[in-house]
Order: sequence, then C-alpha cells, then structure tokens
Amino acid sequence: MPWEYGVLAQGGVGLTENRDNFRFLMAGVHLGKVLTNNSGHRVWSGQFEWAGEFFPYWQSFTPSFQRANCYPTGSVPPGVVITQSAPGAQCTADFTTGGTYTGTTITPVILRWNFTHVAHSKRFMPWAQAAGGLLWTNHKYPSFGSPVLSLSQDGPATETSVFNFTPQGGVGFHYFLDDQHSIDFSANGIHISSASLGDKNPGVNASVQFSLGYTWWR
Repeated sequence: MPWEYGVLAQGGVGLTENRDNFRFLMAGVHLGKVLTNNSGHRVWSGQFEWAGEFFPYWQSFTPSFQRANCYPTGSVPPGVVITQSAPGAQCTADFTTGGTYTGTTITPVILRWNFTHVAHSKRFMPWAQAAGGLLWTNHKYPSFGSPVLSLSQDGPATETSVFNFTPQGGVGFHYFLDDQHSIDFSANGIHISSASLGDKNPGVNASVQFSLGYTWWR
C-alpha cells in the first residue's frame, strides 16, 4: 500500500455574516498512508487512506477595533451598556484588538476515500474526506468585544482561547504527472471553535479554504 508525502499551501475566507471579512493563509506538509485495496462498486470503488497535515505557518487576517476592559465597582446590572466614565464601572484605556493572528495547526486525523475508478483518465483521482485538528495562535483567537462598552462584552470574563479545534470536511483530486508524482487541489469547509476553553467562544462557524499541493508517492 503506498505512502504519500506532500507540501501544500492553503487559503480562504470566512463565510458567515460576521466572519465574511476574515481571511486565512497557511503552508505546510501532508503525510498519508493508503490502508486498503480497492473495494466498492463502479464509480464508488476506491481505497481508504489515513492522513495528517501540519501547517507551521498559519495566519488569519481579521478586522481590528478599539475596546477596553471594564470591571464593575458598584451595582451595575449585567448587560447594561456603559461608558468609560459611567458610575458603577471602571474601564481601562482603549486598546487595539483583532488584526493579524499567527499560529500553527495540526490535523492528525484525516479520513479520506480515494475514488480509484475514473472512466476517462488514469491520471485523475478524486477524493472526499472528513478531518479534525487543533489550532494554536499567538493571541487568543478570535477577538471578542465591541467598541460600545458593556460588562457582558468587555468585562473580566470575556476572554477567548489560544487553542481552538478545527473539524472540517472537503473534496479534492490528484492529477498524476507519472506513477510517483502528482499535483493536488482541494476545497475544504472548516469550522473553528475553542469548545469553550475560554470564557467566550465566538469561533468561526464556517470558512471555505482551497489548497494547492505537490505529492510524492512511494
């Protein structure tokens, strides 16, 4: 059963309404092992592969905005909108949050089905996959808060997390240059969530990301 070793670059955008101005860019490596012989019937025939990916370079470009951290010093009802000079609350000076995040992500579980039966070309092999991974960022991601200050949005318990999970699924294909080399393309839907490791979990409900890679088969 063959191994595959590859390099790839990936990028994409957020899809949901409050994340459609998020951008993603990453570069890394892919390692996979085909575990089964051909099985299935006709167009569904194929091979099962276990793979993993590691992106030491990961960046997310997000909007930046000014906010402050606010703390109750008296009786302020939760969720009441306040200003930095409002009685019953104390706020820090404004600071910038959001912007560019740098990180590293690993996806140790990629369950891929390679469709080996293609009627028109032995060079073309599509696949479908489901996967899950872990993301670490150099700052708590994504930013949480609002330029309109309130204790529920800007209080001491409104942090996110530097660790997020990345469940995902996608489709793609190999285009074989010869028996041992291929150019690869994929489209992936990726969800980013901390599973409430932080106080808040705004996450990125959906993003679409495209990758281009090169693979050696052994």
